Amino acid sequence: MQVSSLNEVKIYSLSCGKSLPEWLSDRKKRALQKKDVDVRRRIELIQDFEMPTVCTTIKVSKDGQYILATGTYKPRVRCYDTYQLSLKFERCLDSEVVTFEILSDDYSKIVFLHNDRYIEFHSQSGFYYKTRIPKFGRDFSYHYPSCDLYFVGASSEVYRLNLEQGRYLNPLQTDAAENNVCDINAAHGLFATGTIEGRVECWDPRVRKRVGVLDCALNSVTADSDINSLPTISALKFNGALTMAVGTSTGQVLLYDLRSDKPLLVKDHQYGLPIKSVHFQNSLDLVLSSDSRIVKMWNRNSVLGPAPRWCSFLDNLTEELEENPESTVYDDYKFVTKKDLENLGLTHLIGSPFLRAYMHGFFMDIRLYHKVKLMVNPFAYEEYRKDRIRQKIEETRAQRVQLKKLPKVNKELALKLIEEEEEKQKSTLKKKAKSLPNILTDDRFKVMFENPDFQVDEESEEFRLLNPLVSRISEKRKKHLRLLEQRELQAKSEEEEEPEGKPSDAESSESSDDEKAWVEEVRKQRRLLQQEERAKRQEQLKEDQQTVLKPQFYEIKAGEEFRSFKESATKQKLMNKTLEDRLKLEAKHGTLNVSDTAVGSKQLTFTLKRSEQQKKQQEAEKLHRQERKKLRRSAGHLRSRPRRGRPFH
Repeated sequence: MQVSSLNEVKIYSLSCGKSLPEWLSDRKKRALQKKDVDVRRRIELIQDFEMPTVCTTIKVSKDGQYILATGTYKPRVRCYDTYQLSLKFERCLDSEVVTFEILSDDYSKIVFLHNDRYIEFHSQSGFYYKTRIPKFGRDFSYHYPSCDLYFVGASSEVYRLNLEQGRYLNPLQTDAAENNVCDINAAHGLFATGTIEGRVECWDPRVRKRVGVLDCALNSVTADSDINSLPTISALKFNGALTMAVGTSTGQVLLYDLRSDKPLLVKDHQYGLPIKSVHFQNSLDLVLSSDSRIVKMWNRNSVLGPAPRWCSFLDNLTEELEENPESTVYDDYKFVTKKDLENLGLTHLIGSPFLRAYMHGFFMDIRLYHKVKLMVNPFAYEEYRKDRIRQKIEETRAQRVQLKKLPKVNKELALKLIEEEEEKQKSTLKKKAKSLPNILTDDRFKVMFENPDFQVDEESEEFRLLNPLVSRISEKRKKHLRLLEQRELQAKSEEEEEPEGKPSDAESSESSDDEKAWVEEVRKQRRLLQQEERAKRQEQLKEDQQTVLKPQFYEIKAGEEFRSFKESATKQKLMNKTLEDRLKLEAKHGTLNVSDTAVGSKQLTFTLKRSEQQKKQQEAEKLHRQERKKLRRSAGHLRSRPRRGRPFH
C-alpha cells in the first residue's frame, strides 16, 4: 500500500510498490526494509495475501470471515482469516482447479472441480473424498434444498451428484452440444445453464423438466456491433427472484427479467473479449462485469451511475439538464465515414458545403441522410440488418457438428427410423397426414433399444428372407409419396388433366413389377441359404472323416478296483425290471429270504452284498483268528495242588 498526494488529494494505492519474493529469508527482508524506503513504507492489510504465480478463483465465505483463493503453480488453495488479517492455512492439490464452491458458512466444507474431471471434497481437517465425472467439467452449482451438485461441461448432459445419498442421479438432457456455465437461483431454486449455441436453458429441479429457453445470441447484437463468430454464453448470474445477468463470448452483458424473453439492457465492453464473470452489488445497485482486460462497474437502472462524493454537484447538473432538455448542435447532423458515403453514392459531395470533414469521417445534415437512405434502400434497413444477423447466427449453428444420439442396441434400426422421420418432415403432405408416435420416443418400445437380447440378427434366416420385402416396401412407399406430391402439384395447375406422358394404370403396372422383383429377390435369398447349408454339411462331413479317434487311458487310484462295463450294464438291466422279477432274481442268488409268520404275513430278509474290500478284510480277520488259536497254549497246568500237613500262616 502506498500513499501519495496530488493537488491536496490523498491517493491510497493498494497494489503499488515492490513485492518481496517468498523465497527470501527473514534476515534479508529486514535488511531490505532498512535500506529501501518503498519497502519500509509498505502496508499489508492481509499478510501474504498473494499467490506465487497465478490466482484463478477467489471467493468469500458466507459469514464474511474467510477468503479462499486457488492458484498455480503449484496447484494450491489458500485460506485467509479477515479477523486476524493473516493466512490461516494452505493446502496443495494434485491438479489445477477450474472452480470451487463453499458449502458451509465458514471454510469447513469445500468442493473443488479439477481440470482432470475429478471432484474433490475437503473438510475442516483437510482432504475428505474424491470422485470423477464422465466428461470434463467447466462449472457447477449447489442446490441446497435437495443437496444436489449440478455439473456442466463438455457434454450435452448435466450431471447430478446427491451428497445426502452419496451417488449420482439421472442427468438432465439438454439440447446443446456443450454447456459452459450454470447457476441456481437462491430464491426459488431455478437452475439455468448457458450453452455454446448462445442459449440459456432453465430447468425446474423439482420435476427435472425444462421450463424455458432464452436465445441470447441474437439479442446480444447491438446497433454498432459486428458479428464475427457465434456469441456463446460465458457468464451467468442470478440476482433476486426475477433478475438474471448473462455474459457472452463477444463481450456483451445482457440483463434479463425472467418474465420476458427480451433483455432489459445490453452493455457492451467494446473489446470483443469473453465476459469472465458477472456479479451484483446490491447496496449500491451496481453490476460488476469483467473480461480479461477490464472490470466495469455500472448501474443497471442508469448506465452512468451515481456521481462520486468529491463531485456530487454533477447530480444537480444532470437533474437540471433532464428538466430543461435542449437540442445540441450534433442532434441535427449525422456522422458518416467514407465507406458509408460510397454505399449511399455521395462521394461526389466530398469538398462541398454539404459535408464537413471531422476526424476520420464527415458530418452531414440528418434530413439529407435519411432522404438519400430511403432512395437507396426502399426497405427498412434495421429489419434487413437483423435478418442478416439472424441468418448468420443460424448458419454458424448449422455448421456445428450435430451428433445423432443413437442407442447402444439396434443402432441400424434407430438410424433408419430417424431418416424416415426426417423424410416425413420434409414431405409437403406432413400437414395433412396424421402424426403417428415415433418408436424411438415411445416408452413401450424403449426396451428394444436398451436390452441386448432384442438385437436384430442380420445373419439369421428370417432376417435375410424378410429384408427384401422390407426394403421393397420402403422404396415403394417413397415412390408413392413422390407420385402423390407430383399429382398434387399438377392438380393445382391443371385440375382435370391427367399426368402427361403416363397412363392411369401406370401405378398398377409398377406395383406388379415390384412384386415380381420382390419374389425373385426372396427366391434368390432362399437359394443362397440352401447353398450355405449344403456347404456346412459337406465341411462337417470332411471334418468327421479326417478325425482319427485315439484310445484314451485312465489311471486307477490306489485302493480302487477295476469293474467291467458288463457289471454296470447288468445292474442297469436289473433296474429296468419290475419288483417281482428283481425279488425272484435276488432269491435265486441267495440274497433274499422269504418266511411266513404266525399271523399269516410274510417276512423278507435281505442279505446286503459285500464289496470285494470288505470280503478281503473278513478273510484276513478269519485267518488271523485261526493263527492265534494255533499259537494259544493252555494254562491248566499252572493250577496248585492241595498240600498235606499244617497250613502256612
